[in-house]
Amino acid sequence: MKKIALAAALSLAASTAFAGGMAQPMVEPAPMVDTTTHNSSSAGGLIIPLLLLIVVAAVASNN
Repeated sequence: MKKIALAAALSLAASTAFAGGMAQPMVEPAPMVDTTTHNSSSAGGLIIPLLLLIVVAAVASNN
């Protein structure tokens, strides 16, 4: 009788442990790494004033 009661208790405990099933793991996305160099933006900051200087020099030489 004790074995039957123990088997019943274990079967109830095992069924409630798996009642919800396994939850899907929450996977966080990998962090994005900015691989662009900042030299391109500083080069753009240098080219525009140089082009402006060339245009001003061209207009001044025409007068």
